[in-house]
Amino acid sequence: MKFDAFDLNKDILAAVAVQGYHTPTPIQEKAIPPILKGRDLLGLAQTGTGKTAAFALPLIHKLSQGPRRRIRALVLAPTRELASQINEAFQTLSRGSGLKSMAVFGGIDIVPQAAAFKRGVEIIAACPGRLLDHVTRRSIDLSSVEHLVLDEADRLFDMGFLPDIRRIVKLLPAKRQTMLFSATMPDELRRLADEMTHDAATVQIGCMKPVDTVSHALYPVEHHLKTALLKELLSRTQTGSVLVFTRTRHRAERLARQLSHFGLKAVSLQGDLTQNRRRHAIEGFRSGAYRILVATDIAARGLDISTISHVINFDMPDTADAYTHRIGRTGRASKTGEAFTFVTPDDARMVAAIERSLGEAIARRKLPGFDYAALKTAPAQASPKRPERQAPPRHSAQTRPGR
Repeated sequence: MKFDAFDLNKDILAAVAVQGYHTPTPIQEKAIPPILKGRDLLGLAQTGTGKTAAFALPLIHKLSQGPRRRIRALVLAPTRELASQINEAFQTLSRGSGLKSMAVFGGIDIVPQAAAFKRGVEIIAACPGRLLDHVTRRSIDLSSVEHLVLDEADRLFDMGFLPDIRRIVKLLPAKRQTMLFSATMPDELRRLADEMTHDAATVQIGCMKPVDTVSHALYPVEHHLKTALLKELLSRTQTGSVLVFTRTRHRAERLARQLSHFGLKAVSLQGDLTQNRRRHAIEGFRSGAYRILVATDIAARGLDISTISHVINFDMPDTADAYTHRIGRTGRASKTGEAFTFVTPDDARMVAAIERSLGEAIARRKLPGFDYAALKTAPAQASPKRPERQAPPRHSAQTRPGR
């Protein structure tokens, strides 16, 4: 199937061709036709499957006809990075259409955004908080919105945006097209989808299994050996960009500092970073200034970097869906990727839950030459000396609560 099989105008087909796209991805093939027909839609697909274009292409086609200089399409996203990426996709794919789009998020001056609304824009990709700031200031008019998209809806829900979303929806015309795209569909989110949509078409693209381009394996290890194993694994493995997941922001910061001490170019990404430090970390990782990004689930939401070659779960995720979502950060855009997960004896129950969800066993590996038995005794031998050695106080320079 080719893109010209869809009823898209010639400017859109030309923009698609310029980008080098020849055939639609499965989510695009299944989602574009019902969106073109004006149906509400529930799309279940992992990040990296082409879902942004799945809603951007038909919306650009529909918006190319009708009034201009008013907001007609609203896309809600959980993070500023994702809002920016969505906006860039609309700008790239709408060249020649005359449509204007913009990203709306916090951390930057609100006045230029309000001025852009006055000049006229048809499409906005927004974070809910900043959008409501504009509502409060009466600097935005949402009365002409014809199309609403919730992208990464499960992340919007997890991050506590549900009350904001309900407020926003009340400001929109009742007669509109609504689309939700999500990697997972917990019961609470399904209830929200039922409230917001009418006779929605459901499109599901393998949301419960890793994509075929990702190979994944478990590395059994004692908890106190995980840092040593990570260092060894990184030093022996040929990688591009590596995304390492931890359970807490403090561990992300500490682990990035330890890896840097080992001579590896690493930076942490956790929820309490200032916007400038967050931008520095992401841009440095994207540009290659940092080879390794150590992040928590919350901090990494909305992160879309196609050059990630490896995902390493330093800490086991809390759910099977989170496992699938994490390792789906690699193996994108037809590239291959690898995902490694460190598992301790305490993780046995979660491993079993993940394997039940996937319907298959995950390969177990051991790193050749890594002396698990010898290193395992090190903490016990060193423990009597610990009270005698006063470690210098640790300063959390990267942690700035409340900023």
